Order: sequence, then C-alpha cells, then structure tokens
Amino acid sequence: MPLRSGKVPRDAVHHPLFARCYARASVAAETRMGMGRIRERLLGGLSGRVIEIGAGNGLNFAHYPGTVAEVVAIEPERRLRHLAVEAALRAEVPVDVVPGAAEALPVKSEGFDAAVVSLVLCSVRDVPRALGELRRVLRPGGEVRFFEHGRGGGRAMTFTQHALDRTVWPLLSGGCHVAREPVRALRDAGFELGPYRQLLMPAEGPKLPTSYCVLGTAWRPVGG
Repeated sequence: MPLRSGKVPRDAVHHPLFARCYARASVAAETRMGMGRIRERLLGGLSGRVIEIGAGNGLNFAHYPGTVAEVVAIEPERRLRHLAVEAALRAEVPVDVVPGAAEALPVKSEGFDAAVVSLVLCSVRDVPRALGELRRVLRPGGEVRFFEHGRGGGRAMTFTQHALDRTVWPLLSGGCHVAREPVRALRDAGFELGPYRQLLMPAEGPKLPTSYCVLGTAWRPVGG
C-alpha cells in the first residue's frame, strides 16, 4: 500500500539476541501460559482492514477471523520480521508484513478499520507519539484491540518494577519496561476506552514484574 512521505528506517529496532529468546519463549507460552486463548479473545470479531503494531514473530496471524479483509503488520526488528513473514504465508487471511517504527507508521492516514497492539507499548521508545500515530491511521470510530502488561501489584511490586525500568530490564529485554500504564496512555492519547479487564500471566504461580496484564478495547472518537 502507499507509504507516507518521509523516510522510515528499515530496521528501527535491532535486538537480535532478545529476538531469538523471545521467539522461543513466545511459542512455548502459547500453550503453557494460555496465550493462544488470549489471542483468540483479543482478535475475535474484527473485520475490515487491520493494522497490527509490533507483530513480533507473527503468532497473532493464525487467530484473525475470516471477516478481516487484510492485515498490515508492522515489525521493526529484522529477525522477528523474517519469522512474521513465514507466519503470514500460513495465515488464512491476507497479511502484509512491513518494516517500520510505531512512532512513524509507513501508511496513509485513516486507512484502517481497526488496530491491534499486543505486548508492544512496553517497548516503544515514545508511547504518546506511537499512540498519536495509531489515531492518525485509524478511521474515525476505528477500534483498537490491546493486550499489554504494565504496572501492578502492591507497593513492593511497583517499587520493584520502577527499579527494574531504571536499571537492567530494558537492556536485557529489548527495550521492554514493566511499569508503564497502557490504559492511562490510551486515555491520555484521546482514545475512548471500552471494556477491559485485568489479568495475570501466568494465571497461577508466582507473580512476576511482567505478570500484570490488561486486555481490552478502545476507539478513535468519531469526531477526533
């Protein structure tokens, strides 16, 4: 599809070691942590043209319903993008995997009926700018489906999360932050929040700094 004017770096993110680890861990999580069921709930009922931000290795692709006409999947990391291309070839809906950054999406304005962000807002460099881009590319009234992790737990856990974000965690985890607040970020960016629910991943066992997740829906306002 036509690109916006202006140059977008082909490889805006480069985390090859993290990409290899993430690809293995995410496949295992499909069954062990129930991520496959989460993806079904995240994507069920979507239709029309969809943009997915930070598609990773493409594990969402198999869960898009047949009512989706096209998915444009943005992935900045080269190794993950290669895996996403392979997943796109197996998908039952048309998927076009495109290099690009969330903060400068290489697509035209108001070209999509829906957007998907799944475990990506934790790692983008500039969350407000990325969500501003998301609003730009959605048509008025367009829907956002999100599944993200972020700040949660009691005082001790939130202290730990903030400490990790200030020190080693982003360096070890491909730029990931564990203390961001995705629901607040969406609201601050001007989206209308729909139903959402908080959940733990994994649902049982020890609560980790990455365990506090939220699954829900938001919309670009019709008049905005």
